Amino acid sequence: MPAQFSHVLNITAGAHAIAEVTAHAIHDACRDVAPTAPVDWLAPSRAFDIAFAGDPDAVRANLRDIMQDDWLLDLNIVPYENRRKRLLVADMDSTIIGCECIDELADMAGLKPQVAAITERAMRGELDFPAALRERVALLKGLPLEALARVYAERVRLNPGARVLTATMRAHGAHTLLVSGGFTYFTTRVAEDAGFEEQQGNRLLDDGKVLTGEVAEPILGREAKLTALEAGVVRFGLTVSDTLAVGDGANDLDMIKRAGLGVAYHAKPVVAAAAGASIAHGDLRSLLYLQGYRSSEIQEP
Repeated sequence: MPAQFSHVLNITAGAHAIAEVTAHAIHDACRDVAPTAPVDWLAPSRAFDIAFAGDPDAVRANLRDIMQDDWLLDLNIVPYENRRKRLLVADMDSTIIGCECIDELADMAGLKPQVAAITERAMRGELDFPAALRERVALLKGLPLEALARVYAERVRLNPGARVLTATMRAHGAHTLLVSGGFTYFTTRVAEDAGFEEQQGNRLLDDGKVLTGEVAEPILGREAKLTALEAGVVRFGLTVSDTLAVGDGANDLDMIKRAGLGVAYHAKPVVAAAAGASIAHGDLRSLLYLQGYRSSEIQEP
């Protein structure tokens, strides 16, 4: 592709296939304000690119005029250079898996509405994360350890595309890190199941039979996630532009804003507004298309 293109408009589908007429309408809207390349399908009916030269804001503005809600598409603009990232740092709860583990533990104790309300406020950035975590864990005091195994077996499910995401990036030389404000009981198991090389999380304390209502200090939260990303950059000899960070809650904001490609995934509004890219309709496979991977390059584990 000619070097004069500075950016790529990436379009990925949600539940519905992308019609050719829709792709042409998007291309025409882009071409009205910037020199563009032809539509380049990464996966038939699922994802395509349009490379362009010019002002990304002008392209976004023109696209807003033609977008239709029922298209259920995610449109993101990324730099043309260095699209494929070499370090993936991902949140766990509601990102790699489809639930909040602490809320499911609370359900076992009959306290889910109370705990889930605190979780929701913390993820929206309305509460201090460490304080909110301590408050929620305190409510779990006395919960038998068997509840953790039940939650993992009965409630924890990988979000669609999780294994494909890690397998494909690792096959192309990337490192993968699961970093969570949740608990190591779950991060260790989810990391293995989803194909992450490393994991970090908070440690619930127990007396051998039940939870004590405490969590080990210091608590891994917003700053620790950013630290994990920056430490990975140094350890693997990368630059920040080589990184992809993805999450859904306010405690993911610092790593998302710092990463070369920061993605809000089915995220809270405060996160979607601050991230460089957002996936609101597609699954985790969309993160591969966002990096320019074609269907023929995707690894199906």
